[in-house]
Amino acid sequence: VQLVESGGGLVQPGESLRLSCAASGFTFSRYIMSWYRQAPGKERELVAVIINAVGATNYGDSVKGRFTISRDNTKSTVYLQMNSLKPEDTAVYYCKAAIGDRSYWGQGTQVTVSS
Repeated sequence: VQLVESGGGLVQPGESLRLSCAASGFTFSRYIMSWYRQAPGKERELVAVIINAVGATNYGDSVKGRFTISRDNTKSTVYLQMNSLKPEDTAVYYCKAAIGDRSYWGQGTQVTVSS
């Protein structure tokens, strides 16, 4: 299993970013995919999750209405569209695959929101 995040960077408050997580080594369409984030000195927190074929989604309270998770099963990729970014969104963002009773993580991508 390999998960590779990309798309992070430095943006100003109010701007947007789209993160991507390219997956390989498993049947992507079958499994739940999630985005988490971890800010310095804080615990890792759930940002968004998307169910497999159904496409149902759920979000952390702090990002509802601003972030959108989606997936392209033909490309084995999950996305996180982040709009109206705030300084408190600054964190390392991680992609996670839930496969059976195991969780697999990517290496993370840094998002910094600052003026």
